Amino acid sequence: MADIIIKMEKVKKIALIAHDNKKGELLQWAKQNIEALRPHILYGTGTTGGMIAKETGLLVHGFKSGPLGGDQQIGCRIVEGDIDFMLFFWDPLASQPHDPDVKALLRIAILLNIPVASNAATADFLITSHLMNDEYDRTVEDYSARIKRP
Repeated sequence: MADIIIKMEKVKKIALIAHDNKKGELLQWAKQNIEALRPHILYGTGTTGGMIAKETGLLVHGFKSGPLGGDQQIGCRIVEGDIDFMLFFWDPLASQPHDPDVKALLRIAILLNIPVASNAATADFLITSHLMNDEYDRTVEDYSARIKRP
């Protein structure tokens, strides 16, 4: 089957997520990149989104806390085409009570081929890309043939 092309507009819809031990790192990164983030539409889970909005003055549309369904809300928005870019500073050394939700979120982000940064270095490369402020045709594999059951 043919791949699906999804147009990302110049204004990106960006999800901001961080585990507890990484919230400070994401906040610091957002402060350093406030002007690059300003033209885009921002979403955040629970405490992370509220903290970034309060500390930077940026408008961040909030979802529930990750363990209370926020990760799943972000995943749904990715599937619906309402989020096309994700900064998820996750903590690889801490066990999370919502690990299945985190895995599902990362899985859907990969399936739908959205840019994902899991740390500040990757976020720096993504936010400074010439593609950040241009339209972009994101190619998504058409999985329908692979998931059909006899």
